[in-house]
Amino acid sequence: MDEQARAVGQRVRYWRQRRGIDRQRFADMVGRSTSWVDKVEKGERSLLRLPMLEQVAEVLSVAPEVLTDGPKARQAAGCVDAAEVQAIRSALGQYPSLSRSVGAKPPAIGDVGRQLNYLGQAWISSNFTAVAQHLPALIHDAQVLAATVTGDEDVRSARRALIMSYRLASSMLLKFEANQVAWLAADRAMQIALPSDDNVALARATRSVARAMTSSGQEPDAIVALTSMADRMRSDMTAGDQDQLPLFGMLFLAASIAAAKIDDHSTALMMHEEAEAVAVRLGPEHRSHYTVFGSANVAAHRLAALVRLREFGRALEHAATIDPAVMAALPPERRANYLLDLTSAHTRAGNYQAATFSLTEAERLAPQEVQCRPLAHGLLRALLSNTSGALASSVRTMALRAGVEA
Repeated sequence: MDEQARAVGQRVRYWRQRRGIDRQRFADMVGRSTSWVDKVEKGERSLLRLPMLEQVAEVLSVAPEVLTDGPKARQAAGCVDAAEVQAIRSALGQYPSLSRSVGAKPPAIGDVGRQLNYLGQAWISSNFTAVAQHLPALIHDAQVLAATVTGDEDVRSARRALIMSYRLASSMLLKFEANQVAWLAADRAMQIALPSDDNVALARATRSVARAMTSSGQEPDAIVALTSMADRMRSDMTAGDQDQLPLFGMLFLAASIAAAKIDDHSTALMMHEEAEAVAVRLGPEHRSHYTVFGSANVAAHRLAALVRLREFGRALEHAATIDPAVMAALPPERRANYLLDLTSAHTRAGNYQAATFSLTEAERLAPQEVQCRPLAHGLLRALLSNTSGALASSVRTMALRAGVEA
């Protein structure tokens, strides 16, 4: 069997399955039989004739070289791509409850909850390709569930699930810098939450809206939304309310980042101190795929705020006070973002060796954070421009995996 044909066939199968296309539909899309598809995927039939290769690649929404070039194939397979971002956008543009067939069976709350749990765990593990593949279906199911469910408790659960699906969409889109559509997803979450009088739902939606605002140059509006929600929660919470406290603390962390982005040092520090007080009140680290809050995340956000305030020396001094064991309590997504902020601080301070070490550790911990995100690509380019010798070789190797040209 030709090894190149076998490798190409494996990639065709991988991308067909990743796109959720069965063999029959794929065969129809390329104008061939299912037996032809089987032979191509097994490597028994070569796909190296350019017109056919281009047609298959177009159907799979990948570049032809993703099917033929090993390094490019590996890089593409490890990242969320434009087709998946578009699928999330399309899911946000659908309104399934408008055309739901009479008598059609809606999804069960338990099934939607399991989808949400799976994608939430994938998110905090920085497995963004898994989130992107399954999120459009979750959005659809959560929309239908929220439109059809009855009973107060079930309605509240369904609304929370829909809000969380929109939150995941907004977070994904922000991570890959599709900011305007991220704003749409966040606003959808808020519109579901507002009539509910449910502080948990409102706090989650407010965080998403504020993050979208912060990424779109509306930092003052974000701070107002976050502090207004915090005031509402402060008056409603009973002493020791462990359900709402983590969300309450996260509002202040988001506000500290928004304030830092507009050089509002005093507000950023005040919001940080509020979050610290909540962390002390809460006690041990609170960790779930819905909310990660505690002393470690408060410390990580302080570093992020100082970097955005361009106080790179102070950021590094702060990082030096953080116990590595405390940071190890955070899930990969949060730890990797801490390391990206640390990389930025070291790079701006001219500590290129330390910056390279931090970025290397981030890639080891969460490859998709470094290999796929525009933010990390910018850090790689900065290091490529400022390193030499063995250090530059290490950076070039990382850049190659990320598809960033030296």
